[in-house]
Amino acid sequence: MEWFKNEFMISDNEELIDFNVVTQLLSNTYWASNRTKETIEKSVKNSLCFGLYISGRQIGFARVATDKAVFSWILDVIIADNYRGKGLGQWLMNYIFEYPEIKYTAFGLATADAHNFYKKFGFKDNNCMTRSILTTKY
Repeated sequence: MEWFKNEFMISDNEELIDFNVVTQLLSNTYWASNRTKETIEKSVKNSLCFGLYISGRQIGFARVATDKAVFSWILDVIIADNYRGKGLGQWLMNYIFEYPEIKYTAFGLATADAHNFYKKFGFKDNNCMTRSILTTKY
């Protein structure tokens, strides 16, 4: 699936993921700075992943570890520095929450510094942030 907003695109197509870019983006984070490219590639192959692109160039990334039925854990949400502050992170998160295969799951994540960002989406700070979605799907 692909979503467009002006010149930006979000895609779940794993073939579009630029592992060099994702490795570089994650190397500057407190949570993934020591991951190797091989580890990142393995994590992508075993997760539901989303790339953010402009003119075919990757500028953002997020992944979700999920059973696609009950629970989804959001990981590695990152936007390149020069594209932050443009609402792209919010757009990416909204895309994840509306993604058909996981939209009715409960979501969780862990963060040490982005609590205010995630609270906008209904996450509660309880050592690991959680967002429950009540549904009649089950």
